[in-house]
Amino acid sequence: MLKEAMKTVLSLETPQFNLRKPSLWDPIRTPTTLPTIIKNQKQNQNQPSSTRKLQANAKGFANTQPATAKENSDNKNNNNDDEQVPQVVFERMIARILVSVGVPLATGLALLHLFAVAKDQNLWDVPLWLPFLTTFITFGASTLGIAYGTLSASWDPEKKGSILGFEEAQRNWVEMWKRKTMGSDDWG
Repeated sequence: MLKEAMKTVLSLETPQFNLRKPSLWDPIRTPTTLPTIIKNQKQNQNQPSSTRKLQANAKGFANTQPATAKENSDNKNNNNDDEQVPQVVFERMIARILVSVGVPLATGLALLHLFAVAKDQNLWDVPLWLPFLTTFITFGASTLGIAYGTLSASWDPEKKGSILGFEEAQRNWVEMWKRKTMGSDDWG
């Protein structure tokens, strides 16, 4: 019984994992024993997780000290140049983006499915270029829907805006380029 206890204690000290060795030629796979190093894990468990940090430096930047979490939070609080988007406007933008991306995407997928069904049931011999063209148009419109969903939302928290948002998109487009040109004047 003492021998069994010693074997158990020794096996607990350095556990080994049995992994199957992949082989394309051998249908019977033999397990591979990989030893693990538990001592370092036990030493690291004594330290609190907040003190463990990656201390690697890129080549050429060895003299710089890593930024601490406190310095990073101070830098975030001091950067107040950008305006905060009100929650109402943000939710309005997200809803418009989902619609303006989802509708063309769903249309493209539905058309691809219809073309496949028509070809499988020999209803219509769909030309090869037609699915490519419809995919290009609908998925491209879906990609542009991200920008249109943002621009077509009313940026005024009190105004809801129109259903399609053409007026808001025109107004917000001009507003966006005004801010862009005002920001670029400082550089040039």
